[in-house]
Amino acid sequence: MCKDEITFEKLPEAVGFLILEVTQLKNLIEEIQRPDIPKRPIEINEACKILMKAKSTVYTLVRKGSIPYYKSGKKLYFYEDELLEWINTGRKNSSAGIHSHIPAIMTPEVLSEDYSIPFSKKR
Repeated sequence: MCKDEITFEKLPEAVGFLILEVTQLKNLIEEIQRPDIPKRPIEINEACKILMKAKSTVYTLVRKGSIPYYKSGKKLYFYEDELLEWINTGRKNSSAGIHSHIPAIMTPEVLSEDYSIPFSKKR
């Protein structure tokens, strides 16, 4: 594609080629920037330290299937990189982030209106 002259008729093909090249470059950059965390199994005590949670809490997360784990016989094993990824995916928005998602229709006038619901008297 690089050697051919780009004409109007070949423009979609050229754009497709560029998109493919950019995607490959992005993947290479992500690989280079990704820290090399050794993929080694760890036991529950080390997992508790990484997660900063009590052992009973980690057992509960395993029972609920909320946390990535492996079981061999009666032993539980975890991978440090999977635990760190699990922590990262559980990130919540801050209040500033939440407020930025309020629709534009929610003007100060609308927000200041009284939407209280009157309670009926008990008989």
